[in-house]
Amino acid sequence: MSEGPEKKKQKMSSGEGENKVNWRKLKAEKKEQKKMLKEKKLIQQLEKHSVVKEVKEKPQEQKDQGRLYTVSVALPGSVLDNAQSPELRTYLAGQIARACAVFCVDEVVIFDEEGEDNRTVEGEFTGVGKKGHACVQLARILQYLECPQYLRKVFFPKHPDLQFAGLLNPLDSPHHMRVDEEAEYREGVVVDRPCKAGKGSFVNCGMRKEVQIDKQLQPGLRVTVQLHKSQNTDSKVYKGVVVAPHVPRTEGGLYWGYSVRLASCLSAVMTECPFKDGYDLTIGTSEKGSDVDHISLSSFRHMLVVFGGLQGLEASVEADPNLDVNDPSLLFDLYLNTCPRQGSRTIRTEEAILISLSSLRQKIAAVPSDQAKG
Repeated sequence: MSEGPEKKKQKMSSGEGENKVNWRKLKAEKKEQKKMLKEKKLIQQLEKHSVVKEVKEKPQEQKDQGRLYTVSVALPGSVLDNAQSPELRTYLAGQIARACAVFCVDEVVIFDEEGEDNRTVEGEFTGVGKKGHACVQLARILQYLECPQYLRKVFFPKHPDLQFAGLLNPLDSPHHMRVDEEAEYREGVVVDRPCKAGKGSFVNCGMRKEVQIDKQLQPGLRVTVQLHKSQNTDSKVYKGVVVAPHVPRTEGGLYWGYSVRLASCLSAVMTECPFKDGYDLTIGTSEKGSDVDHISLSSFRHMLVVFGGLQGLEASVEADPNLDVNDPSLLFDLYLNTCPRQGSRTIRTEEAILISLSSLRQKIAAVPSDQAKG
């Protein structure tokens, strides 16, 4: 017997009540799931960002550590005598300066192998032309080129040695700043301008405004200035502090030019070293040395590379009254031939500097970063 239409209707309504979807509850659940998914994505993005940031910051941290080691180059001033005119002598000095700047040399030592024994570039010297006082002339031109352009008039008055220096290619080192170039460090000269008690001296750093430093110093002194990061644009002067000349290199990782030193002979290059513990890695260059391709450098703090003159290092050793040895290789930690199988009978000193520093560049980079000892 079939059920009546009313019973069927009642059954269907009761079934619908049991299977009815609770949309409010479902919506709340989906909302919660969406929220959790969004939070999960956000966490993943943050984690990814932190990893990328960490990777990016690591090289920056290494860069901020700066360069703690130094590279010095020594050569005899007599190399200028290989040039036939004052113009060519000047150009030869410019080539040496450029080579040292390109390979970030920190110190250039010019030693005498002809008995001139000059220790300073101050004063007038005779025989500036083709011959005479080559060490002093080379040192003066190297100093002139290293000095930022805006300071040259202060430190280099008119001199016969510098007659043709204005024609030389500029070094364009990082410390040769333009007027409006923004930088943390600048080279400057203390100006003769009165300052209030408790206030520092004023320094000309080649900018549109002078810089007031934290100390009172003697006018005419060359200083390295670290500028404050935030400057008052309405102020008549900038603010900064005086730092040691090595700070841009050791803390900022910048190449900050080279210093020039005169030595009376080859042995004085080592014995009069300005660094406290001397050079801990010395390299002599000669065609009689070991092949540079088959050696690696040991850890060092201060490296010295020595080049000979027209007659090689043998002539420099022979002319040194303080040395009793005949073999130059006994004076150095490494005695290297930096251009094996050369195609010319001779390699000029200015060429040897470029070749040798180029050969040693990757070997220096391969030395562990903890090479700064002490």
